[in-house]
Amino acid sequence: MSEGAPGPGGDVLAPADPGAGAAAAPRPHSLTQLFLVFTGLALRGFGGVLPWAQRVLVEERRWLTREQFVELLAFGQLLPGPNICNLALMAGDRWFGWRGALVALAGMLAAPAAVVLTIAIAYTRVADDPVVRRALLGMGAVAGGMILGTALRLATGQRARWGWLAFGAAAFVGVALLRLKLAWVVAALAPVAVAAAWISLGRRARGQGGAGGAP
Repeated sequence: MSEGAPGPGGDVLAPADPGAGAAAAPRPHSLTQLFLVFTGLALRGFGGVLPWAQRVLVEERRWLTREQFVELLAFGQLLPGPNICNLALMAGDRWFGWRGALVALAGMLAAPAAVVLTIAIAYTRVADDPVVRRALLGMGAVAGGMILGTALRLATGQRARWGWLAFGAAAFVGVALLRLKLAWVVAALAPVAVAAAWISLGRRARGQGGAGGAP
């Protein structure tokens, strides 16, 4: 992925596309903006960054479409490590290459690390307080609701792909109900899903080819 020339202050600016017009998709203008946006995401995301990431990157900034966000999130879920950090790495690389990946990840981790260390020190003194325990339970419920809301919002943008939710339902049954290990569920379902997608794309390509060759 090509990168733009350094701008004022050493920031790498997004490369200009000569053929892009007013309809070009928005994107971060510099590494500084990328860092600040992901830092803001991390600081706003108490209880879960993913809902805020979807809102900011897709709905507010429009740096990603819903389809692109879902694709990056799917890869982030399959790779080791926190899915939001994986998403930050891939999104940063999408716009600025390896520099963007490192800057987006730094924005996601730097400020929260300081906040978490501070809270951890304070928590050791109030961990046995019943009020604190009830507050943490409430925060967990709020985080679960935010994640569910994000999933429903993303699902509405995939109306043409409802059939693929069968794989998601199978994964839910395996992990949540049957208590199988996630690695086993992914190892069983991923090859089937990839093969089904491959066959579907092949049929679509053949159909388009036949339509294009018709007089």
